[in-house]
Amino acid sequence: MAANSDRRVPQDGEPASSSSSTLADDHVSEKAAGYPSSVRDGGKTKDKRSKEDEVSSTAAADVADDVEYPSGIKLGFIVVALVLGVFLLSLDMTIVATAIPKITDEFRGLDEVGWYAAAFFMTAGSTQSTWGKIYKYFPLKLSFLIAIAIFELGSVICGAAPSAEALIAGRAVAGVGAAGLGSGAYTIVAFSAPPRKRPAFTGFLGASCGFASVVGPLLGGVFTDHVSWRWCFYVNLPVGALSALVILIFFKTPRQAAPVQAPLLEKLRQMDPLGIVLMMGATVAYILAVQYGGVAHAWDSSVVVGLLVGFVAIVAAWAGLQWCQGERSMVPPRLISDRTNLVMSLVSFVLAGGYFAVIYYIPVYFQSLHGASPTMSGVRNLPLIIAVTASTIASGAFVSATGRYQPMLIGGGVVATVGAGLLYTLELDSPAGAWIGYQVVAGLGWGASFQTPMIAVQGSVSTKDLASATGMLLFFQAIGGAYIVSGAQAAFVNQMVGHVTKNAPRVDLRTLILTGATEIRHAFPTDQQPVVIDGYMSGIKVVFAMCIAATGIASLGSLATRWNKLQRDKTAAGGMA
Repeated sequence: MAANSDRRVPQDGEPASSSSSTLADDHVSEKAAGYPSSVRDGGKTKDKRSKEDEVSSTAAADVADDVEYPSGIKLGFIVVALVLGVFLLSLDMTIVATAIPKITDEFRGLDEVGWYAAAFFMTAGSTQSTWGKIYKYFPLKLSFLIAIAIFELGSVICGAAPSAEALIAGRAVAGVGAAGLGSGAYTIVAFSAPPRKRPAFTGFLGASCGFASVVGPLLGGVFTDHVSWRWCFYVNLPVGALSALVILIFFKTPRQAAPVQAPLLEKLRQMDPLGIVLMMGATVAYILAVQYGGVAHAWDSSVVVGLLVGFVAIVAAWAGLQWCQGERSMVPPRLISDRTNLVMSLVSFVLAGGYFAVIYYIPVYFQSLHGASPTMSGVRNLPLIIAVTASTIASGAFVSATGRYQPMLIGGGVVATVGAGLLYTLELDSPAGAWIGYQVVAGLGWGASFQTPMIAVQGSVSTKDLASATGMLLFFQAIGGAYIVSGAQAAFVNQMVGHVTKNAPRVDLRTLILTGATEIRHAFPTDQQPVVIDGYMSGIKVVFAMCIAATGIASLGSLATRWNKLQRDKTAAGGMA
């Protein structure tokens, strides 16, 4: 089979071709979320396969026969390197949460907390689609190494950050690298293992995600307690360097992964740089508006109103650009106009945002109000993380066995809503049984529902659109994290300030906002501490209330999905029955 260096660049409004590279990318996008290929969607009946499916399957088989895959120790080293890379990516999303209260102590302030998560999710989401195209139009191996380098650079900036602003900048840089690291890892594994072995190796990558989610809060607590919170970022350096070194030595880019030949200008246009700039600009305007509103400026002030108007205007410009650019856009209009894709994108937006808000604020509850150390805070956070991991695995198995994703999507959303409601009832003196049980309920719900939008989207598009559809959904998940977590931070601060101002007018508001989350018992006189602590509890309740709203919206929105069954026997090209 000839190398695909002569592949034609798709024009505006034209779907990507089913070339060997595209087929590999489709398989990667399917496995990137850790879902079995058996849940994909193909024809209208169980026993009939469309001609397109047959052609795709034949082409995939030809690719498998023609590719010379690494084997033995060489393959083992490559898989281990990719597992380490995905582990770092997943670890970075949870390890910071436990350290945030201590970070606020050093940088003296709660007003920047929302940025620590939002900056990462903003850049990761905005560049998700771009990285997919980078791997298509530029050398695979070099692009992956550059992604690791960017992620490592962001980690260095975060670890050495002298201020909150520097830490936020580092998180933004790390988000860009993380987007490329994740998609690149699954791309490389697709070109390193033959189709029959690929599920096992992609399963290793998925397992590393779950493991990182469990150990992240613990590791963050241990570093923060016994070394420094900065090691939550420095730990990425040796592991990332080892992963890059192994890929550099052992991975050889196959000719099927050769870059698509196109003029440089066309390659850059495919990256949708203006779309990235507009989305980041809109996100920054939104975060600044909710950060300033009610604290630095009144909600009806010209500054806040101007930022909100700017946010709406930029989003409108971004949406118009996406429509005009067609297939070059990060959210192709042809895909988002489909009912299932639209519903699942919106559901993913609110589900992800609510989940990450809980992840970032439960440590504040334990460390600020219960006085727990970062290590013990990580231990107390385990019920949620373990429940999410176990439920995610179980829901994937259920969908694989039954072909039905709707029960997990809707039922999981309802359980997550109940769990968020239970978390809302937590008080200062809630017993261990309460915060353990409530986290388990919430975790079971989020775990069951979090992955199912991806399954639904992948089951509603044709094989050639899998990569684009997957990138689109990951974009909405990441942006949801940025918007809802920053909104939760604004709600937390506004509620806390309002409560303290009402019940203890003599408390200095500047001190209240600039005091670290674990120093509130030392920064205020004894007679003011109860009011401040109650203010924190009041603010955390508002965050959990937002999570109730987010999961409730997701549950209701899920009802709009199609009620078709995913065909379990479609492993090469799927469809809805």
